[in-house]
Amino acid sequence: MRWGTAAGQESLFALNAIGKRRWLWWAICWGTAVLLAAPLVWRWFAFQGPFGPVAPPRPEPVIDIHCHTAGIGAGESGCFVSNSMRASYKFNLYLKSFGVDLGSLEAQGDRLIIQRIAERIRGSQWVSGAIVLAMDGVIDSEGQLDRERTEFFVPNEFVYEQTALHPGLFWGASINPLRKDAIDRLDWAHAHGAKLVKWLPSVQLFDPGDDRHLEFYRKMVELDLPLLSHAGQERAFTHVNDEFGDPFKLRLALDTGVRVIVAHIASTGEHEGERDTDRLIELMGQYGNLYSDISSLTQVNKLGYLREAVSHSVFRERLFYGSDYPLINTAIVSPWLFSLNLEVGEMRRIAGIENPWDRDVELKRSLGVPPSVFERANRLIMKPGDLVSVRP
Repeated sequence: MRWGTAAGQESLFALNAIGKRRWLWWAICWGTAVLLAAPLVWRWFAFQGPFGPVAPPRPEPVIDIHCHTAGIGAGESGCFVSNSMRASYKFNLYLKSFGVDLGSLEAQGDRLIIQRIAERIRGSQWVSGAIVLAMDGVIDSEGQLDRERTEFFVPNEFVYEQTALHPGLFWGASINPLRKDAIDRLDWAHAHGAKLVKWLPSVQLFDPGDDRHLEFYRKMVELDLPLLSHAGQERAFTHVNDEFGDPFKLRLALDTGVRVIVAHIASTGEHEGERDTDRLIELMGQYGNLYSDISSLTQVNKLGYLREAVSHSVFRERLFYGSDYPLINTAIVSPWLFSLNLEVGEMRRIAGIENPWDRDVELKRSLGVPPSVFERANRLIMKPGDLVSVRP
């Protein structure tokens, strides 16, 4: 064939087109290979391993001190959720993570959520018990519950009554200190076996540093009830005032002698240009009655905080195990977020664990959380008769 002819020119164009297509095909193949290989190469260079030594599990009871429940008022529970929370995309996600839906709650009552918690605790290999937390609301100027400004409410009486039905479940009271009868409620909670008092000041809208709470703190010391208080930024709800989440606002409770457990090592927030975790660390150096927990620290929005909790010397012997259930049962917590710390087989193994508490314990243990963290509640919160042996 003569290339100068029309037929020759057409053949030449066809060959060029084929060549371009082959070049494009090879470029796509090589580009895809590079994209797939880049994370593996990066992981090979950047792999760090666990945050600390990984110790084998010990046959000691593990108690989750930070377990939530909720309700919509079904079954005369007294619980409620605000309209703004119900309208939020988070509402159905929370129900799903509890293992329920709106229809099942309406049919069987809010007790169904605590039943689901009890079932999962019974099915856990490692966690023997959980402290299920009540949640008080916003209090008005008359010292009464302000339903209009309360995001969600879980009464002490409901949590006490329902946890009493299930071995392995304990309860934590929640009492806004601005209540007119706050001291009486504290006495009632103690008499009915509450293990601690839970606060979420940025949602309950009160200042923990207010001098009006001094009598409440003194009563807590008298009753030897620990305070589990949120500090740092709060994003699980639709309306918050993070100004009340400053760890420094807990000084009054600490000065009074209350044993304070700051949730989540005060992660993600800041005040006066300082990270709240740094403010907590400063307080840790000043108060021997100050502790923290590791709940929520494997969430995607808190990456790096568990490493800090495990590796910083000030937290040594000051950490409790908490899950922040039901959030451990959502997509924001996954072993695959820790590809620079865990081997692929380990991530796959943990991701395949069905029980949310076992998955949480295995993830945190594999990342280097020491056994003492999982056992601390046995000595400092629980009584000898409370403890249940870990199931084989």
